[in-house]
Amino acid sequence: MIYITRKASFNAAHKLSRPDWTEEENTAVYGKCANPNWHGHNYQLYVTVKGEINPETGFLVDLKWLKDITNTAVVDKIDHRNLNLDVDFMKGKLASTENLAIAIWDELKPLIEESEAQLHCIKIYETENNFVEYFG
Repeated sequence: MIYITRKASFNAAHKLSRPDWTEEENTAVYGKCANPNWHGHNYQLYVTVKGEINPETGFLVDLKWLKDITNTAVVDKIDHRNLNLDVDFMKGKLASTENLAIAIWDELKPLIEESEAQLHCIKIYETENNFVEYFG
């Protein structure tokens, strides 16, 4: 089995806030991330797929194909958007990086399964020091 990863970048705004909590409760739990005027990040997304090398092509998947489905299904929908307000697959979810990783997995998994590969991991760097990995 071989693993291959494609990196993508996007910028997005969000706010960590529960609508059923007061502003004070949200600030106590989420700190600056509960800013009523939002805040943003320069995210780095890593999509890792796994499987066997195709003996005819010599690779697991065409990386242009992986780039295209990642852009179409995810990056084009979230880049320079508000995760809380603008992104269909984040509707009704707290816009944490953890929930974002799971939502991206759910968007990409059926598309990747149409190939010979399997989705192995979604990794999202929210900042230089903080990242989330999700393995399904």
